[in-house]
Amino acid sequence: MGGNSRSSNDYEFLTVWRVTGTPHEVMDILGDAVALARWWPSVYLGVTPLDPGSPDGSAKAFLLHTKGWLPYTLKWRLIVTEPMTEQGLALSAEGDLNGTGRWTFEQDGPETVVTYDWRVSASKPLLRRLSWLLKPAFSANHRWAMARGQEALALELRRRRPGADPSTIPTPAPPTFVSRNRRPRMTSRT
Repeated sequence: MGGNSRSSNDYEFLTVWRVTGTPHEVMDILGDAVALARWWPSVYLGVTPLDPGSPDGSAKAFLLHTKGWLPYTLKWRLIVTEPMTEQGLALSAEGDLNGTGRWTFEQDGPETVVTYDWRVSASKPLLRRLSWLLKPAFSANHRWAMARGQEALALELRRRRPGADPSTIPTPAPPTFVSRNRRPRMTSRT
């Protein structure tokens, strides 16, 4: 008689990207969490290393400050839970988001198919309290962030190509709502 035990603040996302490059190149980029704020700045506002982990990449831990297009941010700890390989990596999240994620990489000709299976529960009070009402907006926010990620990863792969001219490669999209101090001032008419 099971029934659905998922709460309104549980999210399951499956994202698939196609980028020009090898699984090894993709692993080098996605496996370097410290560099996320540089090449995916629309989402990763800050990355602080917490634990260097094992030589195989497992047990690495980072404190992340992230956002999407909506005007709120999330702080959470990313922990790599399995060795990083050219086939992918697995992680857990703790903080404003709690759950698991799995990146997989599969070569398809000159491209790599990158799949991200992200299963999280929102524990940030704003998200937890409003998920029942705003779940479609929060889900759209995630899809926006992942679309920026695909664009940013493709740019980073181009930037790392031997002989690439960085001046010909656009910079990745910046974060939205970076400063609340830029709002126009309201004036009263008398």
